[in-house]
Parts: sequence; structure tokens; C-alpha cells
Amino acid sequence: MTMRARGENGVVGSCPYRTDNVLDRLTSPATLDVHYQRLAAQEQQLLARRVPLTRGDVLSVGCGATAERHLFPAPSFRLTAVDANPAAIRAVVEAGRADDAFVGHAGRLDLPNRSFDIVLYRLVLHHIAYQGPLAPCFAEAARLLRPGGALIAVEPGLWHPVGIGLSLANRLGLATAIHGTPDDIPLSPRRLTAEAAAAGLVPELHALTYSWRRLPAWLQRLVQRLDVIGSRPRSAPFGHTLALIARRNSL
Repeated sequence: MTMRARGENGVVGSCPYRTDNVLDRLTSPATLDVHYQRLAAQEQQLLARRVPLTRGDVLSVGCGATAERHLFPAPSFRLTAVDANPAAIRAVVEAGRADDAFVGHAGRLDLPNRSFDIVLYRLVLHHIAYQGPLAPCFAEAARLLRPGGALIAVEPGLWHPVGIGLSLANRLGLATAIHGTPDDIPLSPRRLTAEAAAAGLVPELHALTYSWRRLPAWLQRLVQRLDVIGSRPRSAPFGHTLALIARRNSL
């Protein structure tokens, strides 16, 4: 596998994350693992149902150090990873988690039009929302997608009780003390679908899970029973973790 890394000046990252926050002190790694394993399984099942691609070109924007290869495995999928943090890109390159990786900013990527089947924003847009408007991200995805391709965004939802509490903590200036960073902005499901439609994409919304990673494992598993209704239009907007699938018209 051939890897290359590119960089650019003036990279602006997210706010620093403080690990001594209240929620991290109260939550064990085992509790978090229950949530993350469930989330990964729900993502894979949803993609198999609603985006049944067996191969293609994927752009993971804000990839972090993982690049989400588990969702689009090699060699069927060619994965391009981009992140504003050079350290994250170095980690992706060193681990061989993508076919191409470079430093760049969402909304300002120098990539050819119609060059991807999937543009993935996984737990990224809610951080970008702290720094500025989301419209450039959606417009860029629409430009980069091939006909029939899809933007996939996985984000925390504002209309879930946890999203409401998180938003309140942000407004009161307690975000860093409670959950580690002020740039963790739960997103309105109405905003997600409206941004996609404004960019010329056709959106559909799903709730991946109604549970919360901070709940005790037994309670998480109990709440996860609600996940079976996550694709119903009336219930999906109230999920804790939302999945937006926004397709580019095939014409």
C-alpha cells in the first residue's frame, strides 16, 4: 500500500481536551466500550441496509488517528484520510490505515470534483460547528461526490436529553469542567437535514442509538432496545447518536 502525507500551514485544531473533567472521572473504560462496540455494530448494519456499496472511493474528513477503516475495509474500498491535525495524519500513515492521507481543512480541500463515492464525517461536524458555519462542509461534499454517492455524518443529537444537557452546560460556561471541551456541540437534526438539502443533497436521518456512553453497562443495554425504531422518521430525530445519509442525485 502506497502512502503519502501532505501538510499545509496555519492548521487550526479543536480546543484542547481536559481529561480531568467530571464525566471522565466518573466513567470507566469498560462502560465506554459497551457504547462504542454498539455504535460500530449499528453503523455497519445501517450502511449495509442503506448504502450497500461493495467497493469505491471514500474520503474520511476529520479522520483522527483511526480513519474509520473498519467501516470501509481494504482492498474493496480506497480510503483517503484528511485531518487538520498533523499528528493524527502521521498516526494514520504509520499504521497504514488509509491509502492516502494529508493535512487539510474541511470546506477547503483541493480535490477533484466527483472523485468519491462516500464522504464521511464521523463525529466531526459537531466540533467544526464551534469554529464556524457548516455550509462549506456540505457544499464541498456535494462537489466531491459522484452521482449516486453519499455524504455520511455521524453526530450527537441536540434533541436527546443528553444533547439538551450538553448544550446547557456549554451555554453556562461549564463545558470544560463537565465534559472536557467547549467545542462539543450537539447538532439539531433539523439543521443537519437542512444543511444537506441546501447543498443539493437528498437527506435521510437515522438514530444509531438512544443510549449514552456514560450510563452503567446494564442500563445502556436496556436503553439500546429502543434502537430498533431508530430509522422511523418520527423517532429518529430524538436519538443520542444520529446518522445522516445525504445522497447526490444520480443525474
